[in-house]
Amino acid sequence: MQPVVSLLVPIYNVERYLRECLDSAKNQTLSDIEVICINDGSTDSSPDIIREYMQADSRFKIIDKANSGYGASMNQGLDAACGKYIAILESDDFFEHDALEKMVNAAEAAEAQVAKANFWFYWSTPEEKNEFFELVTKPMTGHVVDPRKENNIFYLKPSIWSAVYRRDFLEQSGIRFLETPGASFQDSSFNFKVWAMADRVVFLQDPVLHYRQDNESSSVNSPAKVYCICDEHAEIDSFLSSHKELALLREVEEGIKFDNYMWNYERLTEPLQREFIQRFASEFSSDKSKGYLNEAVLGEWRTGELAALMADPTYYHARRAAQQVSGGKIAKAKCYLAVGGFGSLVKAISRKVG
Repeated sequence: MQPVVSLLVPIYNVERYLRECLDSAKNQTLSDIEVICINDGSTDSSPDIIREYMQADSRFKIIDKANSGYGASMNQGLDAACGKYIAILESDDFFEHDALEKMVNAAEAAEAQVAKANFWFYWSTPEEKNEFFELVTKPMTGHVVDPRKENNIFYLKPSIWSAVYRRDFLEQSGIRFLETPGASFQDSSFNFKVWAMADRVVFLQDPVLHYRQDNESSSVNSPAKVYCICDEHAEIDSFLSSHKELALLREVEEGIKFDNYMWNYERLTEPLQREFIQRFASEFSSDKSKGYLNEAVLGEWRTGELAALMADPTYYHARRAAQQVSGGKIAKAKCYLAVGGFGSLVKAISRKVG
């Protein structure tokens, strides 16, 4: 018999948090679910923990695979799923006990392809703390939304795990994950495709999930993954190229891409920033030549920042670095020279930049 929800849990070396995660799945008030645990070649006790739950509860299943990354894990989970809805639970996070019931009920009532809710940022150390993140505001609720007609939806934090998706919608739309190594922001292209293809979405203000912030091994904390976000936007570019009817979303995608690239740039260490800013400028210069940039969509601030970094990415980076330096003009001059070279120093002096 078809379960209502197939809950996909991608797992890699999370023994520290896994029981809390799986307990939250086991204790859902919506009991008609299957929990598909995709073990991505874990080398800790995670597989043993999964099998404990399988022995105690027939709803738990395992896909055991060699390590190949988040995208491949999620796609294998999608292939194995047989529920009416797909839900996702990261293995270091955990649900509220009625999370799935609330989201499924909302989707059913509205005959929606997607139901999306709020969540908490969660810390377990140094002391337990939840901080409400209001992704969904009151005006977004109480009606069916077509994201293509309300483009602000595309700029929301992806948070693909605080939602349920009709499985037939994902399959008919050809929505899958990009299979790149590791856990490398593959939610970005998945999320964009969902909003681009859905025309019936409902939003809930209820927070349904605790999104862990204190897992030091989380992919968002890895500076080594410098260009992973670029892979995601290349995937979105390919998707839009194959869906000519969505051409107007090109301009929206550029705004999202700018925000993602700027976030990525700011999280990196200085030497990696220096490297990434060149790729940043090169890609947007190419996009500009193709006519993808629309100032009205980007807004004044994004447009101004893009103009500056495309004109001279080395100087742009040096100027931003110098703005973080205290100690007066000599200290800033040394920063310009060290980060951007003699040319950036000369340009700063000529512009009388502090």
